Amino acid sequence: MRLRVAAGGPAALKVLAAAGAAAAPVRLVWAGPLERPLAPLSTPWVPALELDSGTVLFSPNAICQFFFLARGEEPTDLTNQWLEWEATELQPAASAALYTQLVHGKKGLEAVEALGKLLAHIEQNLSRRGTAYLAGDTKSVADVVVWGTLFPVLQDETSLPSELQVLRTWFQSMTLSEACRKAADSILTPKALLEFKSYLQKQPPPCLAMERATSNEPEEEEGSEPALTEEEITAAVDAWGRGAAALPKPWQPQKPVLPVEGMRNILITSALPYVNNVPHLGNIIGCVLSADTFARYCRLRNWNTLYVCGTDEYGTATETKAVEEGLTPQEICNKYNAIHADIYRWFNISFDFFGRTTTPYQTMIAQDIFQRLLARGFLLQDTMEQLRCEDCQRFLADRFVEGTCPFCSYKEARGDQCDKCGKLINAVELKNPQCKLCRGVPVVKPTQHLFLDLPKLQEQLEPWLEQSWATGDWTANARYITRSWIRDGLKPRCITRDLKWGTPVPLDGFRDKVFYVWFDAPIGYLSITANYTDQWERWWKNPQQVKLYNFMAKDNVPFHSVIFPCSLLGADDNYTLVNHLIATEYLNYEDGKFSKSRGVGVFGDMAKDTGIPADIWRFYLLYLRPEGQDSAFSWSDLMLKNNSELLNNLGNFINRAGMFVCKFFGGTVPNMVLTLDDKRLLARVTLELRQYHQLLEKVRIRDALRCILNISRHGNQYIQVNEPWKRIKGDEKDRQRAGTVTGVAVNIASMLAVMLQPYMPAVSLAIQRQLCIPPDCFVLSHDFTCTLPPGHCVGTVSPLFQKLENDQVEALRKRFGGGQPEDLAVEPQAKDTPPASETLVAPGDPQLIQELTEEVAKQGNHVRQLKANKAEKAQVDTEVAKLLELKKQLALAEGKSPEVPVPKGKRKK
Repeated sequence: MRLRVAAGGPAALKVLAAAGAAAAPVRLVWAGPLERPLAPLSTPWVPALELDSGTVLFSPNAICQFFFLARGEEPTDLTNQWLEWEATELQPAASAALYTQLVHGKKGLEAVEALGKLLAHIEQNLSRRGTAYLAGDTKSVADVVVWGTLFPVLQDETSLPSELQVLRTWFQSMTLSEACRKAADSILTPKALLEFKSYLQKQPPPCLAMERATSNEPEEEEGSEPALTEEEITAAVDAWGRGAAALPKPWQPQKPVLPVEGMRNILITSALPYVNNVPHLGNIIGCVLSADTFARYCRLRNWNTLYVCGTDEYGTATETKAVEEGLTPQEICNKYNAIHADIYRWFNISFDFFGRTTTPYQTMIAQDIFQRLLARGFLLQDTMEQLRCEDCQRFLADRFVEGTCPFCSYKEARGDQCDKCGKLINAVELKNPQCKLCRGVPVVKPTQHLFLDLPKLQEQLEPWLEQSWATGDWTANARYITRSWIRDGLKPRCITRDLKWGTPVPLDGFRDKVFYVWFDAPIGYLSITANYTDQWERWWKNPQQVKLYNFMAKDNVPFHSVIFPCSLLGADDNYTLVNHLIATEYLNYEDGKFSKSRGVGVFGDMAKDTGIPADIWRFYLLYLRPEGQDSAFSWSDLMLKNNSELLNNLGNFINRAGMFVCKFFGGTVPNMVLTLDDKRLLARVTLELRQYHQLLEKVRIRDALRCILNISRHGNQYIQVNEPWKRIKGDEKDRQRAGTVTGVAVNIASMLAVMLQPYMPAVSLAIQRQLCIPPDCFVLSHDFTCTLPPGHCVGTVSPLFQKLENDQVEALRKRFGGGQPEDLAVEPQAKDTPPASETLVAPGDPQLIQELTEEVAKQGNHVRQLKANKAEKAQVDTEVAKLLELKKQLALAEGKSPEVPVPKGKRKK
């Protein structure tokens, strides 16, 4: 089928984005602005889809729907409602806004004025449903269509009102997706936009028919929130009046933490990090930080909670690292286990126990599970073809082999899994394999191994999965990945390897082998708990009393949802199986990936050297946690979120509330006489608090953070409207009003300190100390109560956050943007050090040349987009400098001499 589009037209944007998102097999035909349109009475800017049958679709929304239908995605009622709303309400207003931008030259908020209520409508729907996308937790045709209509108007995100945070997050997520980004780069070129502007100038201004006709119905204020009921207001006032006495007493579990009869017993694990490397920010948010946030929340709810983790120390990865560093595997484990522990300590990760897998308990438990599987007939013996390096005189374990992925052709796939497409592979399937130890070409030879009989276990696995999905909270990607494994049919999975470093196989004929790390590693959760308490079985063989949460990135899902459960089901020993599998997507770095070797990105051991406190890192990583799709760390966005959300919103409110108590009332909380407005605020804050609970109970960690920021925004607005600094100077009535506003505000700050604790524990503690919040109040309930009553004395109040300056952030961006060797990542380069690009780039590396070529193209597109959007000169210059540095590195990689570009400009006459 052929898709005919004209660059510059907004309708073409959504159609091309939908084609990309649905992977539609279309042939693009680019139409010029002067060509005769296919549709009668149409314009050249309207796209058309010519089907193979000869049918032609002219409606942009119909074309978008067709692409998604062809992929097997049936529209839901909610999807259809959004499409109808976009066509009848959003599209006319967006056309008017685009006209004012291009023809009248209006910019920013003035240009999008006509969209105000419509943007608020999207914000409210996303907030109320608590979903990442308009029609659910996955992207649908509705998201692409609405985004495609908004993007031409809102390319400059500063046009979005600052209070629409949920909408902004959704919009950024869509804009960063590959399909939308490519469509924008193709359609909204400078030349095409000029042609479209020329076309618009010849047209009459669009009539905004959506403006309300006169009616007797009351109009809601722009951006207004859902109306409160009398019952909600009365309930909020009652809860407030009950005070701190109504709060449950904080639960203090015994040590070691063990399940308690009649309590909610929560067992939390985060995927065991490989011991052989230093975790980067993406590793930290994907596993330990997400799990820590949830564990802290559980403890604040008085749920009996155990959070365990540790380093995964056996396997090829450790042997490989030991060879690289000239150490023994045990020395590598000792070195990097300490590095991991230090990093997580700095990030304030609240493990109950952080252990490791190289322990006697690991051997005992793994061998016991193996023996039980063997006795029950769930293990097979078979000969498998394996790569052997004759130069090294050894069979090569998966991670000692690299080659081209047989599925996606990625050239650096490992022998067990491709990091690009995520598919599990056998090393012999690799194209062009190489031995990582000597770079020789291995040969295929037969060797005996043991296999877990997954097809035989599937009849136990599937009903268990259905039950776990029905009763637990599995993220959408975890369900999808698991279903795809089941759908494709399970195959026997090899569980042994020809290695020395691992748990020995206790079976004659195989005693020279060890367990494959992905059979062995998840058992580490059990053995680490056993090293914490000899009563470990009360957690791990107690599914009746214990609820298990596994946190991980999406690449670990099959091992936790299929292979490990099959091992435990087959062992038939009443093991606790996962109830809630929480998997994130990937966090990228700026426009690319983290790379320790190339000095790109912030790694855990570097974060503390930036001068930015751990809680700021925690906040930002949790703010952009990749819950629905991949997200990207950005230095400029970190600065924006710190300065706007933390400094100007949250920190400003809490500091003002405390300072008013100190300055106007001698450090003592004043009497409060609630008005109807105050009561409404209590109800509004209570609704946000309950939304926070609903989201965190579903482990929607990122979205729950928005509730905290929403409450502080309510608080700031409350203070601003009531102006206690002015009323304190007035008559008795005004002074009383100032006291009420100050008292209510400082109590909101007290509640925020508790809500914030899972996210920013150090800041939470600082607020607790400044406001002298009683320890018994540090517990979460579903009601907003008055915890700092009249007469309560606060302490010394001081600012919680510091502004991040542009120069500081630009220096950090440069420092972590590549271009300096790994061992110089912290210290500045000495003057006699060669230029970074010359130090790093080795000529003739084809993989590096390919990577740099792709990055030059991507950065070039980025620069062109900035220029097309008429970005600030300083920003353009910074990105151009990045492009020139990438070109220089590419030239060096190709063995060429990098040319110094001559600056362009007008010649003087």
